Amino acid sequence: MNDIVVGMGEVLWDILPEGRKMGGAPANFAYHVSQFGLPACVVSAVGVDSLGKEIIENFTTKGITHLIAEVPFPTGTIQVEVDENGIPQYDIKDNVAWDNIPFTPHLEALAKKTKAVCFGSLAQRNEVSRDTITRFLEAMPRTDDSLVVFDVNLRCNLYSEQTLSRSMSHCNVLKINDEELDIVSRMFGFPDIDFHDKCWILLAKYNLKMLILTCGIKGSYVFTPGDVSFQPTPTVEVADTVGAGDSFTAAFISSILKGKTIAEAHAIAVRTSAYVCTQKGAMPVLPSHLTA
Repeated sequence: MNDIVVGMGEVLWDILPEGRKMGGAPANFAYHVSQFGLPACVVSAVGVDSLGKEIIENFTTKGITHLIAEVPFPTGTIQVEVDENGIPQYDIKDNVAWDNIPFTPHLEALAKKTKAVCFGSLAQRNEVSRDTITRFLEAMPRTDDSLVVFDVNLRCNLYSEQTLSRSMSHCNVLKINDEELDIVSRMFGFPDIDFHDKCWILLAKYNLKMLILTCGIKGSYVFTPGDVSFQPTPTVEVADTVGAGDSFTAAFISSILKGKTIAEAHAIAVRTSAYVCTQKGAMPVLPSHLTA
């Protein structure tokens, strides 16, 4: 297949209050893309250990295609504490397998078959995975409808201005939340302006097709050259918000690839994310009315 959608970066175990669940933004993204009926693949690395073996078994059980290297580092874990508002706090272990994703001939071959890819900042904290992500993006064919999504996903100060700027230069779709937008705008030297103007600046500076801005309960926006879509956030009973942003990205990108308009894809993404917030963990099965 030459239209594969790839989630690339960290794959790990979220250690949640109620138990251990498989996670990592790229895995969440690819899993939800697959629920929308598109061929999806997770690219990452695990350790030669029981936790890594279990991740691969989980992907196989869920029917998710994966290109997961086994490397001599421990499989990643994140201790997740959820506050009274359902907002997760993260303790991310370092020097783990997904910091050391190798660039292989198999990975280069996958890149050449990729229609869309989603990557973030977290997996670029280490030079090995950062270089692999860059080489993958450079090997990926670029057509008018290719989508290269940088989901900023700032975590625990594990990012730099150089990494963010380089990643934005490589992408044509930027996904960012309101708190991250404030951090990026201060870092890049335009902190004291309206958030709309911040988005327009980034859209123009990096020649983006789309900039997706999520603002929690205040709604979300999709900026495109000359236009902006807004969707309010539905009111739901929140179980937790782990993986909700990844499901939003997956639903939006899947819908665009399936020929939906920006406004249609945005509405589907909002409904999908809201549903995931009502479920425990990052990978619930989505109801068919969302994925049809």
